[in-house]
Amino acid sequence: MNHLRWNLLPLVPAGHPVTDCGFSPLLAQLMYNRGLTNPAQIDAFIKADSSLSGDPLLLPDIHQAINRVYQGLLSGEKIAVYGDFDVDGITGTAILVQGLQALGGDITPYIPHRIREGHGLNSAALDYLKGEGISLVITVDCGVTGIAQVKKAKRHGLDIVITDHHTPLGELPEAVAVVDPKRDDSKYPFDELAGVGVAYKFLEALYKGIGWEKQIANYLDLVALGTVADMMPLLGENRYLVKQGLKELSKNRRPGIREISILAGIDIANIGTEEISWALAPRLNAASRLEHALTSYKLMVTESTEEAQDLSILLEEQNSERQKMTSRSLAKAREQVQAKGIAPLLIASDPDYPPGIIGLVAGRLSEEFYRPAIVIKVGEKSSNGSCRSIPEFNIINALNECHELMSDFGGHDRAAGFTMPTKNLGRLEEKLGQIAEEQLEGLDLRPKLDIDAVTTLSQMGGETYQSLQSLAPFGMGNPVPTFLSRSVEVVTCQTMGNNGDHLRLRLKQNNVNWEAVAFGLGERSKGMHSHIDIVYNLRLERWRGEERLRLNIQDLAPSKQR
Repeated sequence: MNHLRWNLLPLVPAGHPVTDCGFSPLLAQLMYNRGLTNPAQIDAFIKADSSLSGDPLLLPDIHQAINRVYQGLLSGEKIAVYGDFDVDGITGTAILVQGLQALGGDITPYIPHRIREGHGLNSAALDYLKGEGISLVITVDCGVTGIAQVKKAKRHGLDIVITDHHTPLGELPEAVAVVDPKRDDSKYPFDELAGVGVAYKFLEALYKGIGWEKQIANYLDLVALGTVADMMPLLGENRYLVKQGLKELSKNRRPGIREISILAGIDIANIGTEEISWALAPRLNAASRLEHALTSYKLMVTESTEEAQDLSILLEEQNSERQKMTSRSLAKAREQVQAKGIAPLLIASDPDYPPGIIGLVAGRLSEEFYRPAIVIKVGEKSSNGSCRSIPEFNIINALNECHELMSDFGGHDRAAGFTMPTKNLGRLEEKLGQIAEEQLEGLDLRPKLDIDAVTTLSQMGGETYQSLQSLAPFGMGNPVPTFLSRSVEVVTCQTMGNNGDHLRLRLKQNNVNWEAVAFGLGERSKGMHSHIDIVYNLRLERWRGEERLRLNIQDLAPSKQR
């Protein structure tokens, strides 16, 4: 395990406007670290209310989309909602299916199979829907790059309305409408909506036209779930959508979310972004990794407690199997990359890697060794790869330099995937390895841990935790505040967990005592110094009706002050 690079963020400059806004010095520092430079920005950030919500009628092609859907609803057409198979796509599909059914629509959900059909629009699936009498398809979280698929569907008399949040290619599909805030010509004020966020805004525009604005809030629980699971930045409008969505989730209205939360050990009344990221999202994604995402979709929309219980048990079993598969494949991949020597780019390939979890394994390798990582499911003629990367290496740009070796590829700077002829694997590995070696040469390849402020343990007491919550919800783009305290005395230290992987400590500084945990740092118990420097955040533990604050240690080191 690599040690982290501690990066103490710059202090607020003397006389900066944020220091005159009436906040404590600590909170002012946190505001400054998050780029909040004036009272209006700070007020909007903290309130995270509807003032952050954009007018859906500013989305590109929204009027064409509304008109076509109204036409379909009024004439009784059969309409399909075609969503991606991750949590973002599943929740967005559920919103549009339920939202359009409430308007009297004849709506069919369609979620492609991860392995057999892959990401994005699939021509065979569109042909199937056409054969089922569907005349209009609305996409969710996909479609903006499906130029060939939309062209073919149009020739066959199938109308497509695209709602997506991915970056378009040089040209747009020939759809009835392409509703995507990332279009170059978009006038929408916020372009970081998740796929479910775009679907929600589309439904909001439809409802706005008939005076149903109040009903739209019923779907905010699904927006929060999909936005957090897709790791979208919790800034701008996403802050409002997720903050209000968490409130809707806590009302416990959906039997499916209630039952899966019970099995996951989540107190739904106090659900936050962390519970979504670490407990709900993996369970909901497990369905598509092993079988089909329709299981998770059904869980979102069912009104039956009995069905919700059955589906939740199935997802729990699938998630358990997914964890075992990931663990086995990770062990094999780790052996492969270590046998080659830890190179700037890690590549593991094998015919037996389950295709549904190679992205997870690549992510674990990238986290463990802090290198870009690629895991490849090798086939007889064609192979599939999944890539995860680090901020210092743009993986999609690297793949683009090797485009002639692949049949298909796509993704983002930190995550991507590809399909290629198996015969080209050796050349791809060689070329990508050269690119990584050139770009990463001389860099300190250790993960960076940003630190908001240097504090003492005594400063963490009193109302500090409550004041920090004014910055919530936390997540991508707005991380949980992280602090550094130096020369902290270790009163007790013991390992915990089945393999002693974690630490439980009692710490003391200037007669102030704190309980602390350090997940994944169990090996540091050997030779633990009497005084250490710790990087941590505050965590509120709830246990049997009681609440207690503790320090959640991210990293530690022997103190240099003694």
